[in-house]
Amino acid sequence: MADGYRGLFGAFPYAFGRTDSRLFKSYVLVGGLAAAVLSLFIVLALVVLIGQTASVQGGSLTLSRAFYIVVGLFLVTPVLAPVLLVARRHRRGLAVDTARRYDQWLAVAGYLFLFSLFIGLVISVPTEFQEQPTGLLAPIVSTLYALPQLAALLPPALAGGLIWLVHRVVSK
Repeated sequence: MADGYRGLFGAFPYAFGRTDSRLFKSYVLVGGLAAAVLSLFIVLALVVLIGQTASVQGGSLTLSRAFYIVVGLFLVTPVLAPVLLVARRHRRGLAVDTARRYDQWLAVAGYLFLFSLFIGLVISVPTEFQEQPTGLLAPIVSTLYALPQLAALLPPALAGGLIWLVHRVVSK
């Protein structure tokens, strides 16, 4: 392709160069770094799991290894989605007059997804590792600690849906 857009890795410099939104440019950098760090954590966790279970044959361990990959995709894909959607939109030249607004809203949705991952981590902290919260955010952290650990899935799921919703609503 002559325009410099070459799939996943080419989408980042392409989107960074084509957008007029500083907010989105910052998301390209932060989102790219977050996706790389998340991917590294998932790969390392998978390597550790394989190392700990190398002597065991198939069965449910094979399923748990595949589960790590699926969870990784559910974490990394929404981080990458705003960059890929903006790069695709600019490459196709769709609605140039609303491109900056589209880019800004997707950056906001992307940042909200990253924040939702943090909220999900706080909710999922095991009881034995929870410390007594202090400071301005103590009531919020206490409330998050009080939620069942399964509730940690809700903030990222809602924020991932928000990315899709922003794409559908703002692109019209």
